[in-house]
Amino acid sequence: MTLVSFVVPAYRVQAYLRECLDSILDQPFDDFEVIGVDDGSPDSSGDILAGYADRDPRVRVLRLPHNVGLGPARNAGLDRAAGDYVWFLDSDDWLVPDCLPEVVARLRATAPDVLVVDHVRRGWNDSAGHSAWTEVLPTGVDEDTFDLAERPEVLRLLHVAWNRVLRREFLLDSQLRFAPGWYEDVSFTYPVMLAARRIGVLDRVCVNYRQRRTGAITRTRGERHFEVFEQWDRVFRWLDGQEAAGDPDRAARVALLRPVVFERMVWHYLTVLGNGERIAPRLRQGFFARITADVQRWSPPGGPPVPPGVAGVRHRLVTGGHWGTFTALRRANQVGRTARRTVRVVRRRAVPALRTGRNAIGYGYYRAQLRRPIDEDLAVYAAYWYRGYACNPAAVYEAARRLAPQIRGVWIVRRDRVDRLPSGVEYVVAGSAAYHRVLARAKWLVNNVNFPDFVVKRQGSVHLQTHHGTPVKVMGLDQQRYPVGATGMDFAGLLRRVDRWDFSVSANRFSTEMWERAYPAAYTTLEYGYPRNDRLVTATAEEVDRIRARLGLTGPGPVVLYAPTHREHLPRYHPPLRPEALLDVLGPTGRLLLRSHYFHDRERGRRQASTGRVLDVSDHDRVEDLYLVADVLVTDYSSAMFDYAVLDRPMVVYAPDWDAYRAARGVYLDVVTEAPGAVATDFDGLLDLFRSGEVWSAAAQAARHRFRERFCGLDDGHAAERVVRRVFLGEPSATEG
Repeated sequence: MTLVSFVVPAYRVQAYLRECLDSILDQPFDDFEVIGVDDGSPDSSGDILAGYADRDPRVRVLRLPHNVGLGPARNAGLDRAAGDYVWFLDSDDWLVPDCLPEVVARLRATAPDVLVVDHVRRGWNDSAGHSAWTEVLPTGVDEDTFDLAERPEVLRLLHVAWNRVLRREFLLDSQLRFAPGWYEDVSFTYPVMLAARRIGVLDRVCVNYRQRRTGAITRTRGERHFEVFEQWDRVFRWLDGQEAAGDPDRAARVALLRPVVFERMVWHYLTVLGNGERIAPRLRQGFFARITADVQRWSPPGGPPVPPGVAGVRHRLVTGGHWGTFTALRRANQVGRTARRTVRVVRRRAVPALRTGRNAIGYGYYRAQLRRPIDEDLAVYAAYWYRGYACNPAAVYEAARRLAPQIRGVWIVRRDRVDRLPSGVEYVVAGSAAYHRVLARAKWLVNNVNFPDFVVKRQGSVHLQTHHGTPVKVMGLDQQRYPVGATGMDFAGLLRRVDRWDFSVSANRFSTEMWERAYPAAYTTLEYGYPRNDRLVTATAEEVDRIRARLGLTGPGPVVLYAPTHREHLPRYHPPLRPEALLDVLGPTGRLLLRSHYFHDRERGRRQASTGRVLDVSDHDRVEDLYLVADVLVTDYSSAMFDYAVLDRPMVVYAPDWDAYRAARGVYLDVVTEAPGAVATDFDGLLDLFRSGEVWSAAAQAARHRFRERFCGLDDGHAAERVVRRVFLGEPSATEG
C-alpha cells in the first residue's frame, strides 16, 4: 500500500504548479502518489497535471467538471487517495528538498493521527519569513505523540491543512471533511486537532509557503472575507456536538480546550480585519460588528480569556463593541508605520533620477509635460533600450499603420541608430526634449523591454509590453534564486516598472506561465503569438531571394546561422567555435552566418572578421531576415530557437557549457532533453552532427515536430493584427468573447 497520498488541487496556478509538482517528485523517497485535482481551472493547470501524469506513474489526475473551490476539491482528492497518510499541499507552495524522508521516518516510528511540520514564508522578493514555531514551542517537543489537552499551545501554529500530514483512516473514521467557501482550513483544521488523540510535531521546515504578490485570497478585497464567520461557526457547532454526544470524557476535554479555540477565533478575526488588503474601509465597521456578535455568542463559561498588553485592550474593545475607540487605537498604531513608509516612498521616487543620469532640465520638462493632456492619437515605440527599429514593437507598428492609420506612431532611438531607421518612420532621439514630450503625452507606449524608471503611468495611458523571446533562462523575480546571474538587479524597481504594464504579449502558453511567475502584476496577458514571427509565416520566396542577394548569399550551398545567447554571469564569453572547421564539414559551397547577442554591440572589434564564406551579421537590424535565409540554425539557450521553429527547418542545440549555465543562470526549459533537433555539448560533437547527417535525420525532425506543437501553435501570421485590434482598437479576441 502507498504510504503518502499528496492531494494537490489546482486552480489558476499555471505559473507555480510545475515547481510544486517537481518539489514532490524530486524527493529522495518514492512510496507516494500525487493526486492532482483540476478544479475546473481556466488556465493550463489541467494540461500541466496531465503532462506530468503521462510522464510519471506516481501522478494521477482528477478533472472536476466545474470549479468547486479549494475545500470540495480537496475532498474529491481525499476520496481518490489510497495512502496511509494524506498530505494536502497547495499548488502554489512547494516542498523543501529532502524533507520527505524525515517525515516518513517519523510517521513510521510513531504512527500519529496528525503530524505537524514547520514552514517558511517565501515572499515575492525571495525573503524567508519564519513561522511562529519557536514562539509557540520555545522548549521544543519530544519525538513521541501527545493529546491536544497535554499541549494546547500547538493550536497557535498556523491553522492550515498543508502543514500537517493526516492519517487517512483517522479522517474517514472521524468523518472530517472540508467545507466550501473561503477560509475552509478553519473548519477543518481545528476539529482535526481536537479529534486526534495522537499528535506529533516534527521540528523541520518542510513547506515553502508562497506569499504571492497577486492572485492570492489574502490579497483580494471583497465581501467574501465575511465567510470566515461561517467557518468559525462550523467549528463551534462541532464543539457543541462533541459536548452533547453523551461521553463525559469527551465533554470534559472539549470544555478544557474551548477557551483556547475561542482565543484563536478572536485572534483570527482581528488579523483579517487588520489586513487592509482584505476588508475595504466601507466594510470594516460591519465586520467589527460581526466579531462582537461572535465574541458574545461563543464566549466560554466564566468569560473569555483576555491576553495581556495591547492585545488585551483590543480584545476588551471588541467584546464591548467599541468600534470608535478600536479604530482610534488602530490609527494610532499605524501613524509610525505610515511615516516610515512615506519616507521610503519619497526616497524611492528621488533615487531613479540620480540612477538614470538624466539632466535636471530634461526631467523638469518631462514633469511639465505631464500636466498637459494625453495625446489620444499618439503611440510611442521602442525596442532593446532604444537600439533601433526591431522585434515585436516594429511588427505592431506596421500593423497599426495599416489597421489604425489615425494613430501617429513615433519611435525612440539612440542618436547613433538614427541612420538605420527605415524611410518614413517618425522618430525622436533618446534624451532630447521631444523624447521627454512624447513619453509624457503618449496614449500608447509600446516596448519589448521596460521604459526608464522616471516614466509615469498616467491615467488613461496604455502600456504594452511585447517581450522579446520565449524564455529559456529564468527571468524577473525568478532570477533572485540565481544571484550570480542577477548581479546589480533592483527587483523592487523591476516590479514598479512591471506595475505600469496594461498588456503583456505572450508567444505561447509556456511563456504565459513563466511571465506570470517572473512578473506578477495586474496586467492582461495577450496570448496571441509573437508579432515579429508573422513575417516568418508570410514571407514570399521572392522576398527571401532579395535578402539573400543583399547579403551576398548566392549559390546552392547550405547556410548555417550561429546565434548564441549572452552570459550575464560571465564578463566575457567567446563560444568554442572554429568557423573554418565547420565550413570544411559543410562543404565547399557552405556558408556560415555569425550573430552575436545585441548586448555585445560595443564589441565590434572583437568579432569574427567576415571572409568569403563566413559573414558576421551581428549588426544586421532585422534578425527575421537571417532566419529566412538560413537553412540550419545553431544556437544554445537563446529564444531564437522558438522563432526559427516557425519555419520548420533543422536546428542544432550547441550547449558546451550547459551544466555551468543552468547552475549559474537558471533555466525554465531543459534544452538538452527537450531540444528542437540534434544536440551537441562540444565542438567535435557539433561537427559530427553535420558530418553524419544527424542534423537532418528523422529523429531530429520528430524532435522539431514536438517542439513546434508545444511552442509555435499561435504563430499563424496574424499575431500583430490581433494585438492591434485588442490594444489600439479595443476589439476583444475570439477567445475573449
